[in-house]
Amino acid sequence: MKISFVIPAYNEEKNIVPCLQSIQTEIDRVGELVETEMIVVNNASTDRTKELVVESGLARVVDETRKGLVFARSAGFTSSTGELIANIDADTRMPEGWLSTVIDSFQDPELMSLSGPYIYYDVSWKYRAWTRVFYSFGYVVNSLSRIFLGKASMVQGGNFIVTREALEKIGGFDTTIVFYGEDTDIGRRVSEIGKVVWTWKLPMYTSGRRLQEEGMVKTGIIYALNYLSVTLFKKPFTKAYSDIRP
Repeated sequence: MKISFVIPAYNEEKNIVPCLQSIQTEIDRVGELVETEMIVVNNASTDRTKELVVESGLARVVDETRKGLVFARSAGFTSSTGELIANIDADTRMPEGWLSTVIDSFQDPELMSLSGPYIYYDVSWKYRAWTRVFYSFGYVVNSLSRIFLGKASMVQGGNFIVTREALEKIGGFDTTIVFYGEDTDIGRRVSEIGKVVWTWKLPMYTSGRRLQEEGMVKTGIIYALNYLSVTLFKKPFTKAYSDIRP
């Protein structure tokens, strides 16, 4: 089993090296249990993102000049060689045990995608508590969707793994999607051909900068609307989005 970590990065000079270091720490922890590679997709950055990745020696850099998260994910997938594609965002920090959960879970030959929640490391406990409530609500909706629609499309962008086989069968990432709903789109399409699992056992630490900038209520509503729109109508509700950097 080989896991390719694909990390899109647009002007992430403050976050990219700590992200890569956290992944490398987890790789070192599991030792020879799995083969890995790290790919940072430099997505039209104008800061020192690419330079810092090269200096770190932790990852291979792929340039994608078309700005956009889905363009970056697609470029990383095309350049990867692993059987499993781990889609990680540049402002995340991988916790201990993440890789062990992935390795154990994919012993199931029917599993095609695995995802879990975010834990925001730079916001107050109130934000984290409301995020837990939001995820719980989403989990219930996703379970009902699985029962009544036969689809389980709950995937957390920036913290999900999908098999190469599944991505190839569904035609890869939909680059017509700008930002919101790209993860749900993957979940929806993969669920039509195989097993998609969202679990509390696969948390990922990440920055809450979007929550702080746009507010918990607004952010929650936008994500919920796009989840429902992609699940039911196969297209996002929202196209416009803002780049938020520290």
